[in-house]
Amino acid sequence: MNIEITVANKETGFIIKNMYPLYLHDLAGIHGTLPNEYGIFEEGEVKTLQEEYDIQQIWFEHPEVLFPYLLRVDGIPAGFCLVGSGRYVPKGIDYYIYEMFLLSPFRGKGIGEKAVLSILNKHHGKWMLFTQSTENNKRAQMFWNKVLTTYTDGTYDVKKEQIDGQPKLVYTFEK
Repeated sequence: MNIEITVANKETGFIIKNMYPLYLHDLAGIHGTLPNEYGIFEEGEVKTLQEEYDIQQIWFEHPEVLFPYLLRVDGIPAGFCLVGSGRYVPKGIDYYIYEMFLLSPFRGKGIGEKAVLSILNKHHGKWMLFTQSTENNKRAQMFWNKVLTTYTDGTYDVKKEQIDGQPKLVYTFEK
Protein backbone atom coordinates (compact mmCIF):
# COMPACT_ATOMS: atom_id res chain seq x y z
CA MET A 1 0.00 0.00 0.00
CA ASN A 2 1.54 3.27 -1.17
CA ILE A 3 0.45 6.38 0.75
CA GLU A 4 1.13 9.62 -1.10
CA ILE A 5 0.79 13.01 0.61
CA THR A 6 0.93 16.14 -1.54
CA VAL A 7 -0.10 19.73 -1.11
CA ALA A 8 -3.05 20.33 -3.42
CA ASN A 9 -3.01 23.43 -5.58
CA LYS A 10 -5.39 25.25 -7.91
CA GLU A 11 -5.13 22.40 -10.43
CA THR A 12 -5.70 19.52 -7.96
CA GLY A 13 -7.76 21.25 -5.26
CA PHE A 14 -11.01 20.09 -6.85
CA ILE A 15 -10.27 16.59 -5.50
CA ILE A 16 -10.44 17.87 -1.93
CA LYS A 17 -13.53 19.88 -2.83
CA ASN A 18 -15.15 16.69 -4.15
CA MET A 19 -14.56 14.93 -0.82
CA TYR A 20 -15.52 17.88 1.39
CA PRO A 21 -19.32 17.29 1.31
CA LEU A 22 -18.68 13.72 2.49
CA TYR A 23 -16.61 15.10 5.36
CA LEU A 24 -19.43 17.47 6.33
CA HIS A 25 -21.90 14.58 6.15
CA ASP A 26 -19.72 12.59 8.57
CA LEU A 27 -19.54 15.57 10.92
CA ALA A 28 -23.32 15.92 10.84
CA GLY A 29 -23.59 12.47 12.40
CA ILE A 30 -21.27 13.55 15.21
CA HIS A 31 -22.68 17.04 15.76
CA GLY A 32 -26.29 16.09 15.16
CA THR A 33 -26.69 18.79 12.53
CA LEU A 34 -29.06 18.72 9.60
CA PRO A 35 -28.53 19.98 6.08
CA ASN A 36 -29.80 23.43 5.21
CA GLU A 37 -32.98 23.88 3.19
CA TYR A 38 -31.04 23.15 -0.02
CA GLY A 39 -29.63 19.81 1.14
CA ILE A 40 -26.14 21.19 1.76
CA PHE A 41 -24.30 20.70 5.05
CA GLU A 42 -23.35 24.37 5.32
CA GLU A 43 -24.85 27.17 7.33
CA GLY A 44 -26.83 29.89 5.65
CA GLU A 45 -27.71 30.38 2.04
CA VAL A 46 -25.30 27.95 0.38
CA LYS A 47 -27.54 26.48 -2.33
CA THR A 48 -25.24 24.37 -4.48
CA LEU A 49 -22.11 22.29 -4.23
CA GLN A 50 -20.46 24.85 -6.51
CA GLU A 51 -21.05 27.52 -3.87
CA GLU A 52 -19.61 25.16 -1.27
CA TYR A 53 -16.56 24.63 -3.54
CA ASP A 54 -16.11 28.40 -3.73
CA ILE A 55 -15.93 28.59 0.08
CA GLN A 56 -12.99 26.14 0.00
CA GLN A 57 -11.08 28.08 -2.68
CA ILE A 58 -9.06 30.06 -0.11
CA TRP A 59 -7.08 26.89 0.66
CA PHE A 60 -5.55 26.97 -2.81
CA GLU A 61 -4.71 30.68 -2.96
CA HIS A 62 -2.20 31.08 -0.10
CA PRO A 63 0.40 28.29 -0.46
CA GLU A 64 2.84 30.06 1.84
CA VAL A 65 0.53 29.72 4.89
CA LEU A 66 -2.25 27.25 4.00
CA PHE A 67 -1.41 23.61 3.34
CA PRO A 68 -4.28 21.56 1.88
CA TYR A 69 -2.76 18.08 1.97
CA LEU A 70 -4.30 15.54 -0.38
CA LEU A 71 -3.95 11.93 0.71
CA ARG A 72 -3.85 9.16 -1.89
CA VAL A 73 -3.52 5.43 -1.44
CA ASP A 74 -2.19 3.52 -4.44
CA GLY A 75 -3.03 6.57 -6.56
CA ILE A 76 -6.66 6.80 -5.38
CA PRO A 77 -7.84 9.89 -3.45
CA ALA A 78 -8.33 8.74 0.15
CA GLY A 79 -8.73 11.93 2.17
CA PHE A 80 -7.30 15.27 3.13
CA CYS A 81 -5.74 17.21 5.99
CA LEU A 82 -6.05 21.00 6.03
CA VAL A 83 -3.25 22.76 7.92
CA GLY A 84 -3.08 26.50 8.50
CA SER A 85 -0.31 28.80 9.70
CA GLY A 86 0.46 32.51 9.90
CA ARG A 87 -2.61 34.73 10.07
CA TYR A 88 -4.86 31.66 9.86
CA VAL A 89 -4.03 30.30 13.33
CA PRO A 90 -4.72 31.45 16.90
CA LYS A 91 -2.17 33.72 18.55
CA GLY A 92 0.76 31.78 19.99
CA ILE A 93 0.21 28.83 17.63
CA ASP A 94 2.39 28.06 14.60
CA TYR A 95 0.24 25.38 12.92
CA TYR A 96 -3.39 24.42 13.21
CA ILE A 97 -5.11 21.33 11.84
CA TYR A 98 -8.47 22.55 10.61
CA GLU A 99 -9.79 19.33 9.14
CA MET A 100 -8.67 15.73 8.80
CA PHE A 101 -10.75 13.28 6.79
CA LEU A 102 -10.39 9.79 5.39
CA LEU A 103 -12.97 8.17 3.14
CA SER A 104 -14.61 5.11 4.72
CA PRO A 105 -12.78 2.42 2.68
CA PHE A 106 -9.43 3.70 4.01
CA ARG A 107 -10.26 3.88 7.72
CA GLY A 108 -8.89 1.52 10.35
CA LYS A 109 -5.83 0.57 8.29
CA GLY A 110 -3.22 2.91 9.78
CA ILE A 111 -3.36 5.24 6.76
CA GLY A 112 -4.56 8.27 8.71
CA GLU A 113 -1.92 7.84 11.38
CA LYS A 114 0.91 7.50 8.84
CA ALA A 115 -0.37 10.50 6.90
CA VAL A 116 -0.74 12.78 9.92
CA LEU A 117 2.67 11.81 11.33
CA SER A 118 4.23 12.61 7.97
CA ILE A 119 2.46 15.98 7.83
CA LEU A 120 3.43 16.86 11.41
CA ASN A 121 7.06 16.09 10.58
CA LYS A 122 6.97 18.61 7.72
CA HIS A 123 6.24 21.57 10.03
CA HIS A 124 7.87 22.14 13.39
CA GLY A 125 6.53 24.43 16.08
CA LYS A 126 3.51 24.81 18.34
CA TRP A 127 0.43 22.96 17.05
CA MET A 128 -3.27 23.02 17.87
CA LEU A 129 -6.28 21.00 16.79
CA PHE A 130 -9.64 20.09 18.23
CA THR A 131 -12.27 17.41 17.94
CA GLN A 132 -15.75 16.84 19.30
CA SER A 133 -15.60 15.59 22.90
CA THR A 134 -18.91 13.70 22.95
CA GLU A 135 -19.37 9.94 23.23
CA ASN A 136 -20.33 9.57 19.56
CA ASN A 137 -16.87 10.78 18.53
CA LYS A 138 -14.77 8.23 20.43
CA ARG A 139 -13.11 6.93 17.27
CA ALA A 140 -11.65 10.37 16.43
CA GLN A 141 -10.63 10.93 20.05
CA MET A 142 -8.81 7.58 20.13
CA PHE A 143 -7.17 8.42 16.79
CA TRP A 144 -5.81 11.77 17.97
CA ASN A 145 -4.67 10.40 21.34
CA LYS A 146 -2.78 7.57 19.57
CA VAL A 147 -1.20 9.81 16.92
CA LEU A 148 -0.18 12.52 19.38
CA THR A 149 1.18 10.02 21.89
CA THR A 150 3.34 8.56 19.12
CA TYR A 151 4.42 11.95 17.78
CA THR A 152 5.14 13.68 21.11
CA ASP A 153 5.99 10.67 23.30
CA GLY A 154 2.88 11.59 25.28
CA THR A 155 3.82 15.21 25.93
CA TYR A 156 0.73 16.95 24.59
CA ASP A 157 -1.98 18.90 26.40
CA VAL A 158 -5.68 18.31 26.03
CA LYS A 159 -8.50 20.28 27.61
CA LYS A 160 -12.24 20.50 27.26
CA GLU A 161 -13.69 23.73 25.85
CA GLN A 162 -16.86 25.00 24.24
CA ILE A 163 -16.18 26.15 20.68
CA ASP A 164 -19.05 27.48 18.58
CA GLY A 165 -21.46 26.07 21.16
CA GLN A 166 -20.05 22.53 20.84
CA PRO A 167 -18.04 20.57 23.43
CA LYS A 168 -14.51 20.03 22.12
CA LEU A 169 -11.24 18.48 23.14
CA VAL A 170 -8.50 20.98 22.30
CA TYR A 171 -5.07 19.49 21.77
CA THR A 172 -1.84 21.52 21.86
CA PHE A 173 1.68 20.23 21.45
CA GLU A 174 5.08 21.35 20.27
CA LYS A 175 7.83 19.64 18.38
